[in-house]
Amino acid sequence: MKFSKVHLTVLLLVSLQTAFCQTSAIISKEDFSFLEKMTRDVLDSSRVKPGQNMPATFGKNNTGGTLVRPGGRDTYPAFWIRDYAMSLETGFVTTAEQKHMLLLTASTQCDQTWITRGGSMVPFGAIADHIRVNDKLPVYYPGTYDYLDQGKKEFGMFPPYDDQFYFIQMAYYYIKSTGDIKITNSDINQKKLIDRLENAFCVQPSHAENDIVFTNDAFRGVDFGFRDAVDITGDLCYASLLKYTAAIQLAELFEKLKNAQKAIRYRKIAANIKTAIPSIFRNKNGMLRASTGKSDQEDVWATALAIHLKILEGTNAEKAASYLDRAYKTGTLAYKGSIRHVLTAEDFSKTTSWESSLAGINTYQNGAYWGTPTGWVANAIALVDMASAHQLVKEYITELRENDFRKGPQFNSPMECFFTNGYSRGPVYLTTVSCPYIALKTIVLHNK
Repeated sequence: MKFSKVHLTVLLLVSLQTAFCQTSAIISKEDFSFLEKMTRDVLDSSRVKPGQNMPATFGKNNTGGTLVRPGGRDTYPAFWIRDYAMSLETGFVTTAEQKHMLLLTASTQCDQTWITRGGSMVPFGAIADHIRVNDKLPVYYPGTYDYLDQGKKEFGMFPPYDDQFYFIQMAYYYIKSTGDIKITNSDINQKKLIDRLENAFCVQPSHAENDIVFTNDAFRGVDFGFRDAVDITGDLCYASLLKYTAAIQLAELFEKLKNAQKAIRYRKIAANIKTAIPSIFRNKNGMLRASTGKSDQEDVWATALAIHLKILEGTNAEKAASYLDRAYKTGTLAYKGSIRHVLTAEDFSKTTSWESSLAGINTYQNGAYWGTPTGWVANAIALVDMASAHQLVKEYITELRENDFRKGPQFNSPMECFFTNGYSRGPVYLTTVSCPYIALKTIVLHNK
């Protein structure tokens, strides 16, 4: 059937109007404006200017440029790569700030494999978990600020797997924002930035046949820093999702550099991962499991992110979304609009949410509720029930409004995480608003 230009124009307008109505159903214009302003303000409070004092005894910012910490007030007195990278797509970080943090991160990349006092390895190409701002020393492992004493078994024998991929995202987003592809040839400690990006990409152990990231008990690495207190082994879903994204980003960079051979290579890696993830991790409920080894439980964050990245599509996405929607309606997924890593109905036992964790049950990464993935989850649920998605986001915004840190020092939202019994951690936490804002902004811009 052929359509006239008039018919096509009408169909396009109807389609756009429908899309706008769906977006409005997820979040109101007023609530989106509130979230946008709060995200700006939290990011601004997370900035540390050159020479500015850090909390407590952590000295001044001597890195020569502005840094973005994981949050405001007296939390997290260092520069964390992942939290910053996860917030980049807000568009609220200037290109000058981006360039400084990108080059700082590149300059602290490990150029020689070494063994820590605790017996853990820092491999060639590794990116810091966080960087001390007073002396620019990289700390590759969670749980400490001590450069010499880093790397103990409870946080893995190998640095977290995600920071390498987030380093690639930092470079990709800077180049996307500025068009400055020449920065890839910048000399950083006698290595070009583009070579450092490729070295970072290759750090994590991966299967040759499908490029899926994996770890084991003997030489464990944390799959994702938002659960560095959790013991997860085997093939790793979340780290593989991040590798998928990084592969696409490297492919695009090499296309800009007119290197077709490498662009094809990285697109093939991304395609391999996209095919492998559902076949390896998807269970009968349509959910993705966190891993194939220890703590191989249904992973709410990974499943929602996989839908967001379109790794789960069509009926696979709808089945997972329906399961999340049912969990939301039965109260096992969310509290005040924030999300658990594992559904309460899927806790490993009465004493722990994940199979193995340093944190107690219903605290921190072992059962507390986090706002960071709320946007991914809401967009997933919207595939099957727009009203549920709207209600989830409304509850999330209501909590932010009620405990808005801008009201005074006794108010703390956005919190890093909290639980129903009054437990909370991490006031004025950036990704709690930046990640939902990015996810919802993407839908809003797409539907305009």
